[in-house]
Amino acid sequence: MAGVEKPTMAVNIVAADRPVWSGKARSVTIPASEGGMGILPNHEPVLTVIKSGTVTVVDPEGTRQSFKVDNGFIAFDSNKLTVAVDRGSVVTAEPEDSDALAS
Repeated sequence: MAGVEKPTMAVNIVAADRPVWSGKARSVTIPASEGGMGILPNHEPVLTVIKSGTVTVVDPEGTRQSFKVDNGFIAFDSNKLTVAVDRGSVVTAEPEDSDALAS
């Protein structure tokens, strides 16, 4: 359905010493302490510990961006996600595979 905007949420990824990334996202996957966890717009409020791993953000245009993070926590409320970590860095940015989503 062309022209239909998908819902988004505000995302801030911050390391102890600097901001890592900030913007709008359609979805975010985090390395929660109990396993991978996906966050979508309008998710229920949540606060959880995350372990070292990769945070993946899909922006409104469908570009998938990955960030290597080391231990921290996430807080999601009122359609705003904050990812606070000890260290964080950009790994990749690539278009999302639209063929895989259509399956």
